[in-house]
Amino acid sequence: MYCILKIKGGNRAALIIAAILLAAAILVSILVPEQEAALDTSAGAGACTLVIDPGHGGIDGGATAADGTKESDINLAIALKLRALAEFYGQDNAMTRQDDSSMSPTDSYSEHEDLVNRAGLVNSAENPVLISIHQNCYPTGQPSGPQVIYSTSGSSEGFGLLTHQNLISSLYPDNRRVAEPASSKIYVLNHVSCPAILVECGFMSNLSDMSKLADGDYQTALSAVLMASFLQYKNGAANI
Repeated sequence: MYCILKIKGGNRAALIIAAILLAAAILVSILVPEQEAALDTSAGAGACTLVIDPGHGGIDGGATAADGTKESDINLAIALKLRALAEFYGQDNAMTRQDDSSMSPTDSYSEHEDLVNRAGLVNSAENPVLISIHQNCYPTGQPSGPQVIYSTSGSSEGFGLLTHQNLISSLYPDNRRVAEPASSKIYVLNHVSCPAILVECGFMSNLSDMSKLADGDYQTALSAVLMASFLQYKNGAANI
């Protein structure tokens, strides 16, 4: 969805942001049908906190694309758009980082400490639901498309399957990747006591995926699908 705005001065940025939020909100409304009553989930049918975790950050840039783009920057861009949508919907939320930083001191950076602190922040939130945002990478350029990995506890599986299906049907209909349970190597998903998913939005090693992931409009679409999936889950659509 595109909007042509003829505006002047400092109002331009605010109106563009409003238009983007409106477009994303319309996409969310399409994906989330009205329901007569919310059903119970382990997240609770009432108040909960959407915890948004942009993977990596600071000295840890994560995967790197052929053009030098860092995974951590793409993760953060999508996460900030997701937070904007959460604010738009009045959804309580928290982020593990809001800039290019880590949760471990730069001068003594420890990946383990960073992950421990991320999990601690999630667990300290009130009735949390976690979406951790990452990008995939592979030695060759063939693999493509998004994939959701879910915690093996609680209703995470239903949340993960729902989110994966929404991503595939809305953004990547020809993709055959499937949602998977988290292995023991994924620290955050195995050390939080709440519904939790990790979203690999695409492959930075695939040129077609990378052109999408670096595009602001596609990032907005990704965030809208994630927000829609969260709202569906919160309203009981992912009960299994």
